[in-house]
Amino acid sequence: MSTAHPRLRVDENTPTCGQSAPGCARWSTVGRVRWDRFFEDLEDQLDSEWEAERAALDTEAERLRLARLSLFERLTALTGSTDGDIVVDLLGGSAVTGTPMATGPDWVALDDGAPRGALLVPLAAVIAFGPSHADLLRSARGGTPGRLRERMTLGFIMRDLARRRVPVTIHSVDGREYGGTVDRAASDHLDLALHDRGAPRRADLVSGHRIVPFAAIAGIRLESPVALA
Repeated sequence: MSTAHPRLRVDENTPTCGQSAPGCARWSTVGRVRWDRFFEDLEDQLDSEWEAERAALDTEAERLRLARLSLFERLTALTGSTDGDIVVDLLGGSAVTGTPMATGPDWVALDDGAPRGALLVPLAAVIAFGPSHADLLRSARGGTPGRLRERMTLGFIMRDLARRRVPVTIHSVDGREYGGTVDRAASDHLDLALHDRGAPRRADLVSGHRIVPFAAIAGIRLESPVALA
């Protein structure tokens, strides 16, 4: 005995595979739009996650960079590129204003508008620098000093001044002044031959001598133009 399988009844108004109908077209369009939105949402989510991750990495990298940034590098970035003068507060309560024209690992030379030479300031005598906000941000990017400049310590500069017999006026942290010529410079102090400003360093014109520790110096005025760069 055979059993007849029931035949699937297909309504003549129901579209079959290969046929088209307005309802199928609408469903296909709606589905495609939904998938497009789905992928767009995924892309937006991935973009947001990537931006957040990159921001976190940038922030961490910036923290590490700033942690390694030295005052020498910040002053190097300002040398010859400030918007204007900066204020330098010194030990003893005094302050000077000028434009950084050269810098070393433990000193900075300022052009403070004096008719003579630059003012050389040991960093050990500096309480604070007062740049403009633009210069503050510029210095935070840091500069890249040359390898020779990294070796140009205050003692190095003093020995060069002694070799060239450049007359100077030394300002101490307690407000005293000593005028003369640097005879020699050691690791942490210098020997100064005292004589009148404008006079040459001659034995008959020297009125005395001073041994001056670098730690006691607030500034060294070069009494003639000298290239420190």
